[in-house]
Amino acid sequence: MSRLRLLKPYYRSRLLFVKESTFSSFSSTSDDSLVQKAITYLRRHPQQLDSLSSQFTPGAASSLLIKSQFDQTLTLNFLKWARNYQFFDFQCKCIALHVLTRFKLYKTAQTIAEDLVFSVTDKTGSSIFNCLKSSYFLFNSSSAVFDLLVKSYSHLKMVNKALNTISLAKEYGFMLGVLSYNSVLDAMFRSRLSINDVNAFYLEMIGSGISPNVFTYNIMIRGFFEAGEFEKGMDFFYEMERNGCLPNVVTFNTLIDVYGKAGRINEAYRLLKSMPKNGLQPNLISYNVVINGLCRKRMMKESIEIFEEMTRNYVVPDETTYNTLINGYCKDGNFHHALYLHEEMVKHGLFPNVITYTSLINSMCKANNLNRAMEFFNQMQIKGLRPNERTYTTLIDGFSAQGFLTDAYRVLNEMIKSGFSPSIVALNALINGHCILGRIEEAQGIIRDMINKGMTPDLVSYSTIISGLCKNHDLEKAFQMKDEMVRNGISPDCITYSSLIRGLCEEQRLTEACDLFREMFISGLLPDEITYTTLINAYCVEGDLNNAINLYNEMINKGFLPDVVTCSVLISGLSKQDRTREAKKLLFKLIHDDNVPSNVTYKTLIDICSNVEFKSAEALVKGFCMKGLMNEADCVLELMIERKCKPNEAIYNTVTHGHCKVGNSRKALNLYGELVDLGFVPHAGTVVALIKVLYKEGMSEELSHVVRNTLRSCRVSEGEISKTLVEINHKEGNLDAVSVMLAEMAKNGLLPNGGGGPACATGC
Repeated sequence: MSRLRLLKPYYRSRLLFVKESTFSSFSSTSDDSLVQKAITYLRRHPQQLDSLSSQFTPGAASSLLIKSQFDQTLTLNFLKWARNYQFFDFQCKCIALHVLTRFKLYKTAQTIAEDLVFSVTDKTGSSIFNCLKSSYFLFNSSSAVFDLLVKSYSHLKMVNKALNTISLAKEYGFMLGVLSYNSVLDAMFRSRLSINDVNAFYLEMIGSGISPNVFTYNIMIRGFFEAGEFEKGMDFFYEMERNGCLPNVVTFNTLIDVYGKAGRINEAYRLLKSMPKNGLQPNLISYNVVINGLCRKRMMKESIEIFEEMTRNYVVPDETTYNTLINGYCKDGNFHHALYLHEEMVKHGLFPNVITYTSLINSMCKANNLNRAMEFFNQMQIKGLRPNERTYTTLIDGFSAQGFLTDAYRVLNEMIKSGFSPSIVALNALINGHCILGRIEEAQGIIRDMINKGMTPDLVSYSTIISGLCKNHDLEKAFQMKDEMVRNGISPDCITYSSLIRGLCEEQRLTEACDLFREMFISGLLPDEITYTTLINAYCVEGDLNNAINLYNEMINKGFLPDVVTCSVLISGLSKQDRTREAKKLLFKLIHDDNVPSNVTYKTLIDICSNVEFKSAEALVKGFCMKGLMNEADCVLELMIERKCKPNEAIYNTVTHGHCKVGNSRKALNLYGELVDLGFVPHAGTVVALIKVLYKEGMSEELSHVVRNTLRSCRVSEGEISKTLVEINHKEGNLDAVSVMLAEMAKNGLLPNGGGGPACATGC
């Protein structure tokens, strides 16, 4: 730090006068005796110091600090004892700052400085500055003491006092360092001051001859990013490079974080990989930020690769790392890996947070495994974690979706007792539960209660009841509910219209359904795949295949890709009229017809570099497998490979399961081998179907290989008992028990459960 630069010749004599007069006023004869006794106690009998506290005065304390100013141990012991007593006043604290900064004990000095600035009430902060200035030469001090004062004001967001202190320091010739300016810049950003004010102060800093360092640039880059000024933040990064200031780990972490939050994970990933080239080793924050960004993009394969890289580089994962990955795997439906990481986390002495437990509970609810969901709910409470509103709402939704309303209301009551008011999401879940059980009146009662309590039912509230009424074939009340929601200012969406169209189609009121379909277009709503499929099915049921095919073509031309249900509907409709060849041709249209708009097939068939699912190909494969048309399914698979469109996990599972269903054991086994070799995870339904067909064909050696391979994939310790039971039943030839137990293990997350589940559920 720069020493005092004198502005005028007479200034030094004035300061020396202050030094002498100030020194003489610090103590009296009685204080001198007390000070000597205190010094003796500090050195030999520190336990007796308290006996002197009632006699100590501010003057005595100041005198002791002056006498001990060159003895670091004595000074620190005195401050430790004296700082909480009333005699340790404003002046004593200023003296302590001089002594501590000269010893370079900045951490202790910072604590005293913040206590000082917090307790002094003057509006400008001048009193502390003047006290430090007047005793400056007495302690052979340095401008570091003023840097410390500015930093203390800044840390407490007292920006105006910090700015005034800098102004006074410059006026009296004290040259403050970059530390002062950095702390003020940081405080200005934290205090949400105007960007123009921050920029003006930065320019003032440059004008004062202070060169920005890496910390300055980090503050500016992060501050502008957080203020939403991305381009301005990048300008400082480029300025940093131009001025030859090398970025550090914090700089890279700041850039990685902003790219990650903006969804630009490729740039974040690239920056992480470039750090070693810049002589920097990524730290825990670097890795956590990238893992978080990848998980939010559902790029779980890449996220686990980063996780493995950080452990190879001896960076120890923390709770944030594990919680992020577990949440990501839960959202991705890979509960086994989430459970494995949860186990690893606890093994390393780390604990999941409420968000992670809620994710685990949500995954189990989606898998219809409510017992397991409640296990996690109870586990988090045993560990002292308090469920939040989302935790309760997740359980209410899980129980309601399966029609277990008694349990749903039990959780609701517990939620209310815990101080949470049921949200619209929780109440909509209960409405759905009542509708599932056909208790529409009670569902409507919830809406009435909501209105009475001042809550406004939303689109989901009304649409759920309309769907329930349609399923109960009460279309009159369904349309009345639609009118009511419109009167209340809520416009129906695609789901609302789809429910009503389905209801009309089920009652064979196709003309009215088509009128409603047209009303959707007039309202500015585009029908989705479900709406199209409902109408296509209705035309097929009535034998009007020409209109069904026209709608199918319209669906494709509007950019909608047919799903497995659409394909199955058309196959069924065409096959019933002995138009199987036409059915096959129609289903291959997306791949073979060059007239299909490019934007329809781009994501699914052409862009092999992207991560999007091959939705159209999946639909074709699932549609063929559901009808047992395995030659056609194989043809799609081969065509994808030929076109370098790598089939994904779901497609392999679906085709393997399809061959099992029609008894093609050898073909199914070969596909299973390919699936595993490619690093994909066999779905539990695929494994069970394969085991059954191998057993039926007497292929015991191959069956044993599949069972062993499946059990090896269990990485969760609590699955050991289940694995043992499977092995025992397998040896005894009890294949039914083996199948049931493997399915149960998958349901409980004890086995990996890859893609293809929905197809299996539909019976392919």
